[in-house]
Amino acid sequence: MEPLISILMTSYNREKYIAEAIESVLDSDYRNFELIIVDDRSKDSTVEIAKKYEAVDSRVKVYINETNLGDYPNRNKAASYAKGKYIKYIDADDAVYPWGIEAVVSYMEQFPEAGYGLDSIEQDPSHKFPFLLSPEEAYERNYFSSPFFNKAPTSCIIRKEVFDRYGGFSGKWMVGDVEMWHKLSRKENVLLMPHGIVWSRIHDEQESRQTRSNSVVAFRYTVTQLECINSNDCPLPAEKKQIVINKLNRSLGRSIFRSVILERNLQAAKEKMQLSGLSFFKALFYCFKSNG
Repeated sequence: MEPLISILMTSYNREKYIAEAIESVLDSDYRNFELIIVDDRSKDSTVEIAKKYEAVDSRVKVYINETNLGDYPNRNKAASYAKGKYIKYIDADDAVYPWGIEAVVSYMEQFPEAGYGLDSIEQDPSHKFPFLLSPEEAYERNYFSSPFFNKAPTSCIIRKEVFDRYGGFSGKWMVGDVEMWHKLSRKENVLLMPHGIVWSRIHDEQESRQTRSNSVVAFRYTVTQLECINSNDCPLPAEKKQIVINKLNRSLGRSIFRSVILERNLQAAKEKMQLSGLSFFKALFYCFKSNG
C-alpha cells in the first residue's frame, strides 16, 4: 500500500540536527507516511546519520545527489521520489510535533477542493481553523489584511498532483517559496491551518539568517511579488491589482532611495536597480507617488 503522505527532508551539512528531525517524524502519531531524505552532497556525517535510520525503518529512504543542487532544486528532487497523495517538507534542522502530520492530513482530507495548505497562520477572529480561501480571497487576504504568502516550505502541504502540474519550485534563490504560493493561488484554493504543527529552529548556520540584514534580499522578495501581481492570471480585480502594484513600486523606489541617499551603499543600489529595471529617477518618482 502506498503511503498517504510523503514527508520530504532535504539536507546539507546538518549533522547537528538531522537525528532530532528524523526522530520527530518517526515518533508521529500518524503512521501512514514515507520519509524521503535527499542529501545535497554534505561534507559532514549527515548521510551516515540518516542511513542509520534507513537501516531500521523501511519507511525511511535516503538519496544522495550526484552534484550539489541548491535549496529549491533539491526540494523538487525530493518531490520526484514521492509516492504519497500529499507532500510535506520538514527541514533537517526542524521538527514536527507528534500530532502535526495527522493534523495536516486530516485537514486536507476534509477539504478535497484545496490544492494546497499552509500552516502556522495567525489566529483569525472571523474564522476557525482550518478554512478555505479561493484564489481571489487568498490574494486579497495576503495584500489587504493578513499576509501569509511569506511562509516557508515547511509550512506547506501540497497535493502531489498539483505540485507536479505546476512544475514545482522555479529554483529562484531565496524567493522560491513566496513565488510558489503566488503561483499556486492563481488557480488553486488554499487551506489555512493553525500554529503548532512544525517547530522551526533558528540558528546561525541558516542561509536565511545570514542574509536577513541584507536589504537586497528583502528587495528580491518585493520584485518577485510585483512579477506575480503583474501576471495576466492574477486573480485580483483590476482596481485592487493596481493598488498593490503602486504599493510595491513605492516600496522598491524607497529601498533604492534609501541605499543611495541614506546608506551611501551604491553597490546595493545598483543591484536593486538591475533586479527591478528601475532607474534612480524612476525610483524617486515611485517614492512620492500616491499608493492609490
